[in-house]
Amino acid sequence: MKKQSSHRKHNYPDADLHLQVIERLRYAHRDLEHFEQYSFGLERMKKLKSLADRFRDLADDDELVGEQMILSEKKYKSSDDLQAAIRSLMTRVALKFNNRSGRYRKFGATKLGDLTDAQLIFCARRVVRVARQQIDFLEDVGVNERVLGRIAGACQAFENAVNLQQDKVADRDIGVERRVELGNEIYDELVVLCNIGKDIWDNKDKLKYENYCLYESNNDQKIARKEKLAKEIAISEG
Repeated sequence: MKKQSSHRKHNYPDADLHLQVIERLRYAHRDLEHFEQYSFGLERMKKLKSLADRFRDLADDDELVGEQMILSEKKYKSSDDLQAAIRSLMTRVALKFNNRSGRYRKFGATKLGDLTDAQLIFCARRVVRVARQQIDFLEDVGVNERVLGRIAGACQAFENAVNLQQDKVADRDIGVERRVELGNEIYDELVVLCNIGKDIWDNKDKLKYENYCLYESNNDQKIARKEKLAKEIAISEG
C-alpha cells in the first residue's frame, strides 16, 4: 500500500519552528524545577534541542529544487545533443532514400522534438539498429560506425542524464517527506512543552504564561502584540 503523504502541523516557516523551540526551551530551562514535576526534565529538553538542530540542518526545498533544476538542464542539453546526432544521420539517409519511402520511414525519426524522454531513447536505439542493417547501402552518403557511434554515445549520455534527474526528483520527494515528519515530531513535543509551561504559570504569572503561548503564524503574532499593546495603553490611561 502506498504511504499517504504527511501534512505539516504548523503553518509558519520551518526556520520559525526551530526558533520557537530554542526560545521555549530557554524558558523551560528557567523553569526546570517546575517542569521536572511533570516528568519533562533536562534529558527530554536536550532531546528536543537535538531534534530541532537536526531539522535545521536538513536541506530545504529551495536547495533540493535547485539541484533538480541543475540536472534537468543537463538532461535538456543531452537531449539536444542526441537529437542533433540523429538528425545528422537522417540528413544522410534522406540523400539516399526519398523521405516518403518505406526505407526512410523505417527509421521512425520524425518529429524528434515531440518525443518523450523514453521515446527518444527508444528512437535512438532503433535508428542505430536500422542503419546498421542498411549500412552497405548508406556508405556512399557517409554513414559509418563513427556516425552511429556518435548516436549511441549521445543516447547513453542522455539515458544517464534522465536517470540522474529522476533520482533527484525522488530525492526531493523523500527530503520533503523527511522534513515534514521531523517537523511534526518536533511540533508535537513543542506543544507538550508549552502546555506544561502554561499550566505551571496559569493564574500565577501572566508574563511567564505568555512565554509559552504558540502563535500559528506571523500574522497571529502581530495581532497578539497589537492586542497586548492596546490593553497596556488602556490600563495606563485608566
